[in-house]
Formats: sequence, C-alpha cells, structure tokens
Amino acid sequence: MSSDKMLTRIGGLLRQAESTDNPHEAEAFMEAAQRLATSASVDLAVARSHSASRERQATPSQKVIPIGEPGKRGLKTYVHLFVSIAHANDVQCDVSRSSTQVFAYGFDSDIETTEALYSSLLIQMVRASDAYIKSGAYKSETAIRTVTEIKNRRRYTRREEVPVAAVTARLNFQTAFASRIGQRLGDVKKDTEAKAIAQEQQGAGTALVLRNKEIELRDYYRQTSTARGHWRGQSANAGYSEGARKAGDRAGRNAKIGGHAEIDAASRQLGR
Repeated sequence: MSSDKMLTRIGGLLRQAESTDNPHEAEAFMEAAQRLATSASVDLAVARSHSASRERQATPSQKVIPIGEPGKRGLKTYVHLFVSIAHANDVQCDVSRSSTQVFAYGFDSDIETTEALYSSLLIQMVRASDAYIKSGAYKSETAIRTVTEIKNRRRYTRREEVPVAAVTARLNFQTAFASRIGQRLGDVKKDTEAKAIAQEQQGAGTALVLRNKEIELRDYYRQTSTARGHWRGQSANAGYSEGARKAGDRAGRNAKIGGHAEIDAASRQLGR
C-alpha cells in the first residue's frame, strides 16, 4: 500500500475513533489505527494531519434549492421527489414550512448529481401525471372523505363516498412516482457500493472510506442544521386514490434516471 493510502486509512480510523459516542468503539478504532501505524512506522499525528489536509479539499457544504413559488399546488410532491433522490445520493435535507425550498447538505458532487436527477425526473413526473389526468382513468374511482360539522357547539364527523378529484389523483400519482424513484436509486446505490467493496484491491479500504464519508456528513449536518421537527409529506386529508398510486408507481418504474449518473458520483467520492 502506498504511503498516501496508508496515511489516509490511518487518519480515517482516527476520525472514527474521535467521532463515535461509544467508548468501546472508540477504543477499538484507536487500537486498529495504532496497529496499522506501528506496522508502517507512521506517527499518529502525521496521519491525523494528512487526513485533515485531504478533508479540506472536499468537505460537506449547504445549498438552498428552490422548489416553487408560495401557494403553488403540489409542492410537497416535488419536495418528496427531491428528498427521495437526495437520500440515495448521500445528501441530507431540511425543508421550509411552505415547501418552497429545500436545504441540501452534502458533498458538492453529490448535491450536483441530486439536482441533475431532480431536474430530469421532475419533468418526467409532471408529464406522466398530466397524461394520466388527461386520460380520465381516475374518474371511475371513488374515495372516502371525512366531513366535520359543528351543530349546537358540538362537533360531528361523518364519512362519505365521493368521486376522486383531478387534484387528488395528481397528488397520489406524483407521491407514488417519487417513492418508486427513491427505491430504484436506493437499490442502485447499494449495488454500486457492494460491487466497489467486492472488487477493490486488497487493503484499499473502500468500506472505511464510505463509513468516513457518512460520519463526516452526519457531523456537518448536526453542526449546521437549525431545523426543528421533521418534514411531513402529503397530508392524508388530501384524499387517496389507489388507481392513481398504481399508475404513478408504474411511471416511476419506467422513468429514465439519467444513465445512472448517481453511479458516477459514487465513484468520484470513493476516489477522493
């Protein structure tokens, strides 16, 4: 193993030791770093300095992603799509209350990949949902709506069967589309990482690099994010359409995901 790779690997172990809250894990990582350093006659301080120098070259950052104008219908499904793509590309997100902006946290190349995929898939999602609405397939479906009334200062609720509205069908279609895209990209990510680890040269430490990246992003997010609570997707009050969900899921399965651009990003991160 080259001295550069050795220093990087030892520095990664030291970082894991310093980042974990578990004292047993910290001790194990420190012992592993010390054994490796001893066998290579490397000083731990040198390895730590080397690691810090490399991290300055590529560190996580935050970027604000505009989703849409306030009051625009369907912004939550747009956010759902972006967050689903981001999760599969090692990008963490906070969402504004109005769903008009997403605050993305990650390495620049991962954020860029997420934006590129989102731009393409958003167009596909909107076009596919438009085609579904124009087909009128949702019109034969009914949904259960909860109605609340107040009489004599008392609140009464009842459930009634109503035709599925176009807006309800569209929201359900796009929600299912976004969920399917997230699952597809997540599967690609797992396969890509598994193959990289399986095909690596002996001692390359691919799994360690991936783990270090995860720790670095987690620490950055905790230090930077000011979010309170968790973003919630489409409200159940918006109504449910099984037909639209199935159609959206099919469209998500068939959507083009940019020639697996997320694999290129994963490869770049492994080599950093």
